[in-house]
Amino acid sequence: MTTTPITVVGGGLAGLTAAIAAAETGTSVRLFEAHQTLGGRGRATPPPYIAHDGAHVFYADGPHYTWLKERGFVAGLGWPALSGGFKLAFRTDARLRKLPPVGMLRAQSRRWLTAPVDVDFHSWAAGRWGERTAIQLANAISVVTYDANTGRLSAAFVWDLFQRALGPRVPAVRWVRGGWQQSIDRMAARAGELGVVIETGARVTELPTDGPVIVATELESARKLLGDESLHGTSGFAALLDLAVTKDRRDRHIVFDLDEAGFQECYTMQDDTIAPEGESLYQLQMPLRDNESRDSAHERLERLADAGIPDWRSRTTFRRTATAKNRTGALDLPGTTWRDRHAINRGGGIYLVGDMVAAPGMRGEIAINSALTAAASAVAAVQGVGQRSTR
Repeated sequence: MTTTPITVVGGGLAGLTAAIAAAETGTSVRLFEAHQTLGGRGRATPPPYIAHDGAHVFYADGPHYTWLKERGFVAGLGWPALSGGFKLAFRTDARLRKLPPVGMLRAQSRRWLTAPVDVDFHSWAAGRWGERTAIQLANAISVVTYDANTGRLSAAFVWDLFQRALGPRVPAVRWVRGGWQQSIDRMAARAGELGVVIETGARVTELPTDGPVIVATELESARKLLGDESLHGTSGFAALLDLAVTKDRRDRHIVFDLDEAGFQECYTMQDDTIAPEGESLYQLQMPLRDNESRDSAHERLERLADAGIPDWRSRTTFRRTATAKNRTGALDLPGTTWRDRHAINRGGGIYLVGDMVAAPGMRGEIAINSALTAAASAVAAVQGVGQRSTR
């Protein structure tokens, strides 16, 4: 290994990706994580109920997934048994329906359309399909944005997300059996095999000066560590509810809430290892409206559960509530794209990675793609120093 080390601050998905990518080149890497365990937002609750801080699926239609797959980090996929009573519903006008509204179906089929960057999604969609359909489209894709007013975002940004998640093509969604914790554990093991020196319970308050540094923390922590007050971003804010219930044939596996932008998904439909036998594990989310209290959002969340999981209160075996603020990846406002986000290369051998920086993708994909870019640049910097020192 090279003697000049690369330091990675943060042991979540981005930090582990950066550490592995750099160490694979033979470069010396050390990783510091403030918590006692690795994983960041990829961590999950311990068995028998394995629940995450938000929706955790991989999309297998980008370079990030290829990188993960080549290393075995996403091996052992779970698949829903579509022939076994899979139930999908759309909540419209306070009722659950098996099919989305006609206006939404029309929009879904228009994969060839290109939406403008500099116009908000609601204005663009309303001009094509009407006010009501524009609201329903935005609420449907709030499962990705965690934003109660997704229509205010760039039309190009939202339309791309909508087509990836709800377009006419079969979605490239992948679920690793055991959840993201399984992938995180595999990544941590691989980092150790490559010789990455990992220190947990080690909070970094000053930047090391003996080599490149990759900062892979949440933006607020990065702002303090780098002393850069410009590091702010637009992200979602949602109430979360994890529920395990005894199985009932009336339960809906997936519900898109076109009325209030909520979402419900049963994760045990594709992975029966994350809850005890005979039970179903759900996660529901509801984005907070402007000036709305958390309690109010959770009340709306429970009403969604009432519709999709009848009598859930009397059947509950596990329950956890939470909120996710600024944890859903960057959201692009009108006139901006991912290229306008915070630069990865901060100069002076400092690199910023995570889901809020200038890399393509959505949520965790941004973290992986930015980490790979930063690792390549940091390794090139180290190798350049090594070449000069041997002349």
